[in-house]
Amino acid sequence: MAFPYMEAVVGFMILMYLFETYLDLRQHSALKLPTLPKTLEGVISQEKFEKSRAYSLDKSHFHFVHEFVTILMDSAILFFGILPWFWKKSGDFVVLAGLNPENEILHTLAFLAGVMFWSQITDLPFSLYSTFVIEAHHGFNKQTIWLYFRDLIKGICLAVILGPPIVSAIIYIVRKGGPYLAIYLWAFMFILSIVMMTLYPIVIAPLFNKFTPLPEGGLREKIEKLAASLKFPLKKLFFVDGSTRSSHSNAYMYGFFKNKRIVLYDTLIQQCKNDEEIVAVIAHELGHWKLNHTMYSFIAVQHTVVPLQHLVSFGLNLVSRSFEFQADAFAKKLGYTSSLRAALVKLQEENLSAMNTDPWYSAYHYSHPPLVERLAALDEPDKKSD
Repeated sequence: MAFPYMEAVVGFMILMYLFETYLDLRQHSALKLPTLPKTLEGVISQEKFEKSRAYSLDKSHFHFVHEFVTILMDSAILFFGILPWFWKKSGDFVVLAGLNPENEILHTLAFLAGVMFWSQITDLPFSLYSTFVIEAHHGFNKQTIWLYFRDLIKGICLAVILGPPIVSAIIYIVRKGGPYLAIYLWAFMFILSIVMMTLYPIVIAPLFNKFTPLPEGGLREKIEKLAASLKFPLKKLFFVDGSTRSSHSNAYMYGFFKNKRIVLYDTLIQQCKNDEEIVAVIAHELGHWKLNHTMYSFIAVQHTVVPLQHLVSFGLNLVSRSFEFQADAFAKKLGYTSSLRAALVKLQEENLSAMNTDPWYSAYHYSHPPLVERLAALDEPDKKSD
């Protein structure tokens, strides 16, 4: 008797759904708490807390619906054998197109194109509701419906351009790999990741956002001075028009070897009270570089195994939170304690991030520690060596 593989997969999916729903319920209860955590009393205004609470509860309600519909669709697709049926239909489509149905690459591309189309259609209502109802209601969405669909079309076009050669290469490796298949596939994905990490900020990201060199002035000078003091090979410093889509803020760095770049969201510049707070955020990001966190994250992604994705994701979140504490400590060591503290509070307020978090939920889902924990770590006295 054959092992009921598909039933086992569906059963595992449902078990994970029930477990994660339990965590979601715990977090939902935490979000409903009417008071701030003790650590944030007098730090976060009551007005911001009420807005954050309403925003987080709206997202939580939406999340319950989205996840329920998703598990229903995914379970039905697997349990009723929709994928094998669709594989056969995609082969019929290849024939209708006058192409060779025996060509595995063409058959696979037709199948994946259909899956992508289905995913776009089924996810579109949720994406539209999230963007133009929840995000708009709470003042975050800044994009028009035209800009939304323009980005969507651009993303599809990129998938059509980049997908076929990547899929073709993978199929070729699977055919020719033999006993070294796993090594060849890993090597290919490693090289592909390097290429994409290089091309994305230079070629792909500018298709969606405008990157402008940060003007000469006090902020630029302070960031360049900080980078130089740490021997960070900063080549370019940009700000990006994130405000055309959302009022959420961020900052990041990228690049290999001696060609590093830093990008600030224009919303970050607008939300922080002064240059010192922005520089403190950059000091935190540079802490990740100085402590070699970025390379670890890249290697960790390369070793993610799909059947163990939940366990791997949980482990990576644990490591990521540890890195965040270390990067905060690095900025603190550079003398940015008060500025970083103020920036973290300001960003928490402006992004209406959840103030009350369930410890189990945050441990499983959060890649960054909750604000309460980060402020507590920053307020701890430095450990003195004997």
